[in-house]
Amino acid sequence: MLRNFQELLADKVARVAINEPLGHHNSWQIGGPADLLVEPENQTQVVEVMRFIQDQQLPLVVIGQGTNLLFDDAGVRGVVIKIGARMGSIDIADTRIVAGGGAWVPQLARLAMRAGLSGLEHCIGIPGTLGGLVMMNGGSHRHGIGEHVVRVTIVDLDATIHQLSAAECRFDYRYSALQERGAVVVEVELECPAGHRAEIRREMLRDLRERRRKFPRKQPNCGSVFLSTSAMHASVGPPGKIIEEAGLKGLRCGRAEVSQQHANFIVNRGGATSADVLQVISRIRSAVRQQLDFDLRCEVRYVSPTGKICPVDQVADRMFPAG
Repeated sequence: MLRNFQELLADKVARVAINEPLGHHNSWQIGGPADLLVEPENQTQVVEVMRFIQDQQLPLVVIGQGTNLLFDDAGVRGVVIKIGARMGSIDIADTRIVAGGGAWVPQLARLAMRAGLSGLEHCIGIPGTLGGLVMMNGGSHRHGIGEHVVRVTIVDLDATIHQLSAAECRFDYRYSALQERGAVVVEVELECPAGHRAEIRREMLRDLRERRRKFPRKQPNCGSVFLSTSAMHASVGPPGKIIEEAGLKGLRCGRAEVSQQHANFIVNRGGATSADVLQVISRIRSAVRQQLDFDLRCEVRYVSPTGKICPVDQVADRMFPAG
């Protein structure tokens, strides 16, 4: 059956792979095989793939570089669409940037800097694609990419193309309405104000130096695991500090470990499973709940074998209810 699907898709999309290990497509390097992984190279191919998925009634997961995802060890029984470098064009005219959903975020930030455009400095160290960043309204230093979005072009589940304004995306802290649609982000238009290139560059270099100093870089990880909000900082402090003060730095379950360098990172020590990560998260949440009566929430998302996506903490609590 999978071979038949591969043959049917072969003339519709740039690349189709059967039983592709998802550990090769996310920064945690965890996850079993996807029945089918497809990599389109333009909007037309995305539409064709979406039509095929609807015709065949197959589960669907859309990914970029997988920097905010935890795949199950069983993989995905369906189709994974990867929007990557094949759809990574970046065009800049005056203060407008039009980029493909697969544009590499650090490269986007660098090109904006070279054009003398400000506002994307906080993105320079985020290792992901623009589509995923917009979907999550990702960013750093209390900023989100949604601050500069003018419009987003998507291919919806029914294979129709829509252009959404920033207001229609309903951007909020690490949230957009796009998460509820299951759509594919194929293009994003940004408005970035003119700034001083030297100043923008200095800020980016400061950010990169700080990241190198604070964050683990040599072991696979997904970046920050737990949400960090202003309200949380005011009441109990940032998640890394909370977890460290709970004595959980270095906590291990299987081959997953709370980073010794920054406690809001969980690293794969080599061969970690999704269950290892989920157990670490459950134990962290349980300990913080007991000590501070505070409920840590995850910004990273879990992808089930049926293609369902939800915050990791929901699955961690269900699989390891005692922490």
